Amino acid sequence: MIDALLRRFISKGCLTLVDAAGEKNIYGSGAPEATMILNRRGVLRRIFRHPELELGESYVDGEWDTPDLAGLLYMLRMNAPGPVTPFWQRRLKSLLKLSNDVVRSRRNVAVHYDLDEPLFRAFLDREMHYSCAYFQTPEVSLEAAQASKAELIGRKLLLEPGQRVLDIGCGWGSLAMFLAEHFNVDVTGLTLSREQHRVACAEAKKRGLDGRVEFRLEDYREHTGSYDRVVSVGMFEHVGLRAFDLFFERVRAQLAPAGVALLHTIGRPGPPILATNPWIDRHIFPGGYIPSASEVLGPLERSGLVLCDFEVWRLHYAHTLRHWQERFQSHRETFLRSKGERFCRLWEFYLAASETAFLNGELEVFHFQLATDQDAVPLTRDYLYRDRPALKGGQAGGLRQQASGGTA
Repeated sequence: MIDALLRRFISKGCLTLVDAAGEKNIYGSGAPEATMILNRRGVLRRIFRHPELELGESYVDGEWDTPDLAGLLYMLRMNAPGPVTPFWQRRLKSLLKLSNDVVRSRRNVAVHYDLDEPLFRAFLDREMHYSCAYFQTPEVSLEAAQASKAELIGRKLLLEPGQRVLDIGCGWGSLAMFLAEHFNVDVTGLTLSREQHRVACAEAKKRGLDGRVEFRLEDYREHTGSYDRVVSVGMFEHVGLRAFDLFFERVRAQLAPAGVALLHTIGRPGPPILATNPWIDRHIFPGGYIPSASEVLGPLERSGLVLCDFEVWRLHYAHTLRHWQERFQSHRETFLRSKGERFCRLWEFYLAASETAFLNGELEVFHFQLATDQDAVPLTRDYLYRDRPALKGGQAGGLRQQASGGTA
């Protein structure tokens, strides 16, 4: 029965399956090619019962291996049916009950972001940006691509020296310190992670920015203030579907007249699926939700904010995740000794699964540029691509003239 399912399932590319007895079977033909090595009998039955969950669980348990994890996951994604199954219907009911209140949000954040600093330093860029980089070409370094992302965000915010900026979900303070250093603004960063807050405060003091950048261990719903600019990068995925209206209400309330905001978030290119991958929800980002554009636009419109520009980044996060995986693998032996094989398999599966979701077009990144007044932003995107002096430290220079649509 499993053999028949695989022959029907694999219609794109070629899968070589090596069973626990060493016997090889080939399904499909052509490119891409991938190999899956089963380490025990019955693992395929386990996976087929609940593929969204058990593919990852069985890999973490060591029940199968592959010489190219990303390649295999990409091929399987190409052949996967849509997510509308009885499981997703059950998942929908639990998701719609999820409020992500302040207490739940702090607990969810601690699961992932309070992991020890050396882990993230091992695979992120030197500045510890934990979000999608901006690759003007796929060949540029991760450090240069993250600097380009931060510079582009600064341009979209139309920053002017002396302005006050609120960074909702500031992480380890990477973007906040970049904007303070390169655009001469004052930034207040909010995070719920105690570890991120500790690292960000220490780094700001080390750089002499503690008078220009302030990091607070505070929920965006509890923060009050007035800012010329508001930015949020990679945090909206943790807000929760039912809190979208409140999020935009808080952004609107914090923006001064003629203020500008930018929301950078992972999104879905199709209609809402009202579900979160169960493996990611269990092990990586509990309580997270990836929205479609239509799910963002409704709450945004109700907030009274003006949508001034909307840009889609497609393959940029796939390139970013590939760099993260390569760097994680270069430190794998260290983590194997300190954290064990299960941890390493869990982390590499997370990175590979995320990379292939972007490669397969299941996920992308949205940039919503918002304002309190439609005249706060220029009529065209020309201002984004005018030359600026090269960034400090030999990082990427000014963004060169590009087409005004989304980039690949």
